[in-house]
Amino acid sequence: MASDDIAQLADALSKTHVGDGELSYKGLGLKLDGAESVEELVRDIEQYQGLRALRLEGNTVGVEAAQAIAKALESKDLLQRCYWSDMFTGRLRSEIPTALRSLGRALMSAGARLTELDLSDNAFGPDGVKGIEQLLKSPSCHTLRELRLNNCGMGIGGGKILAEALMECHRQSADVGAPLRLRVFIAGRNRLENEGASALAKAFQLIGSLEEVHMPQNGINYVGVVALASAMRQNPELRILNFNDNTFTKRGTLAMAQALRHLRNVQVINFGDCLVRSEGAIALAAVLREGLPILKEINLSFGEITEAAALVVAQAVTDKPHMEKVDLNGNCLGEEGCDALREVLENMDKGDILASLSDDEGEPDDEENDSENDDDASDECDEDNEEEYCETVKGNGMTREDSPEKPQTPAEIMTFLRCPSVEKLLQLREMRTNLQQQVDASEPNEAADVLLKISSLYNDNPEAKTAVLEAFDAVLEKLLSGSALQSYGLLTSLLVMMGLLKGEGKVKKVSLVPGQLLCLEHAVQQEYFPQHHASLLYIFLSRNGETLKSCGSATERLSFALEKRCHKQH
Repeated sequence: MASDDIAQLADALSKTHVGDGELSYKGLGLKLDGAESVEELVRDIEQYQGLRALRLEGNTVGVEAAQAIAKALESKDLLQRCYWSDMFTGRLRSEIPTALRSLGRALMSAGARLTELDLSDNAFGPDGVKGIEQLLKSPSCHTLRELRLNNCGMGIGGGKILAEALMECHRQSADVGAPLRLRVFIAGRNRLENEGASALAKAFQLIGSLEEVHMPQNGINYVGVVALASAMRQNPELRILNFNDNTFTKRGTLAMAQALRHLRNVQVINFGDCLVRSEGAIALAAVLREGLPILKEINLSFGEITEAAALVVAQAVTDKPHMEKVDLNGNCLGEEGCDALREVLENMDKGDILASLSDDEGEPDDEENDSENDDDASDECDEDNEEEYCETVKGNGMTREDSPEKPQTPAEIMTFLRCPSVEKLLQLREMRTNLQQQVDASEPNEAADVLLKISSLYNDNPEAKTAVLEAFDAVLEKLLSGSALQSYGLLTSLLVMMGLLKGEGKVKKVSLVPGQLLCLEHAVQQEYFPQHHASLLYIFLSRNGETLKSCGSATERLSFALEKRCHKQH
């Protein structure tokens, strides 16, 4: 080793922090190739009694250097924390697994019990995961609490290997009475995609102890998101969820919303740049209404959310006592929408929690949206995606929640629903309970369709009018009796069918008649219709009322009834 290299190493080592059980070479920029290049470093490790943490990040370690360091670690049974991120800059990818295996074998030989392992920013790919596979399965990782593998290029293959290693670690540790209790998992920017994410979801579901999950920028769409959502639900201590810059769309967001209903400790949600869109935002607002009691931050930026949906979210967060930040930047609010959003929060003395809106995309163009929705319909129905989605649902043991099996539909009701008429409805008056049983809040599009069919029969004939309103009330009251997530889902479907909200998938706008709005006018004044549901409808109607101008005075009557109901709550 050249004398100037030795001098450089000696100078660098003189700057290391030694104390509190930690030996740190962080950020020294050392190029450690052969065994001679790490002689002094190795000596420091060997002489450090009670070594609990070793920081090697920000240097570059070759195979021989790693083997020499590993030899020194074989006696360090108290080592708990390995901060080894950004440790292989400039190294061949083929070298990294060998170096990692040497270090891993040393930890296992020492009998170390790790609590933290950070290998972030090492572009080692799937082979690098193989390099730590045995370590992760070993007793040395039974005690692991934090695993950081950010920006490692694991890919689908690496994600699958990692998932299997974690599950094996959990199985083996459970067999000896102390199951793995991983708390923090970080694996952003790894190109995990659906298959890698779904594999890891199975591991998360088994582990059940996660408090933080960070998986941004992994190319995951709704198939993988649905699998992850199912797994998140099995981790009741979750505090931080970061899936920024993946592609949720409606299906993935609804699955995440369903999971969040069951999580009481979540403090930070980052679904920014996830294409949550308006329907997804409304679903999340429903969960905010009925759960997430200690939430501090929610990021729904750059999600193609329109003004009305953003206002629904804003209203939902105003009751959160711990809320510190709401990020709705980069959506499609328009200048007036941004002002309205600020006003809603300022009126509730929450103006300071709203993040900047400087990157707002402006109000969406109708023609552009129509084109996007057509694309979404084809995406949602893509055969490969759909097959993968079904396998994911089956593989994760997921079922449609809160949806008991429907009773067989009586012939009279089937006939009515196929071809509605006042005469048929009058004949069904004694079968109102049967009609209620045919609607299921977990099938919001079908339920909304039934409501619109019933209300389309409204007319001024007293007997017909009474029968229509009775049937409408009976069905709607049942549909609104479940969770806020289900009832918001129903209202979202109604808004899409009424043309007040552009939705994803195949649901199309229907041709409205005044009677349908008059039934809604009647319903929003009833005790079974919650005020915040009325507020949701009012927000959309007040901003898209032109859509219903063909219904004349019925639109004005509905708007007046909603406004009156909303003001009553203030």
